[in-house]
Amino acid sequence: MPKMKTKRAAAKRFKTTGTGKLMKMNANTSHILNKKTTKRKRQLRKAVEVDESNVKMMKRLLPYSK
Repeated sequence: MPKMKTKRAAAKRFKTTGTGKLMKMNANTSHILNKKTTKRKRQLRKAVEVDESNVKMMKRLLPYSK
């Protein structure tokens, strides 16, 4: 059985916490920032947990994460 490969695109976008949760950065932070409020932009800086419906697929892309 060959080694499983990590999907590098997913590895760059998702991080695993110590307890095994997957975290991602928010979208909508790269351009067209004039119309977004300061509060909205500040809240988008924080990482958020990946939705439960996507976790199973993400774990398959990242076989060596917790």
